Amino acid sequence: MKIEHKEGYTLINSDESSFSEFYTFFSNQHKELTKNNVILNISSKLVANEEEISLFLESADIHQESGTTFVVVYQNVDVDNFPETFNIVPTLQEAEDVLEMENIQRDLGF
Repeated sequence: MKIEHKEGYTLINSDESSFSEFYTFFSNQHKELTKNNVILNISSKLVANEEEISLFLESADIHQESGTTFVVVYQNVDVDNFPETFNIVPTLQEAEDVLEMENIQRDLGF
């Protein structure tokens, strides 16, 4: 797992060989990142099913409660199979757009 601090958010990229390994590393690091906006970029080389992706719902809820944004980037998933409140998109650019939109909503008091 590679963690990069970008302007306005923390980018987490997967570089593990299995989803379970990546999720374990993420879970151990996430506690330190709950006050930051986070974009979690899951490599298309890392095969994950919807049940595994759903493991990040709890993290998304934590961020929402703390007033920050959590977005998952994964190309190989049908976003319609997840709750509307769960930010999951197929590209990094779309994740940055979601982050920007949520920042504007917070600034406007929504």
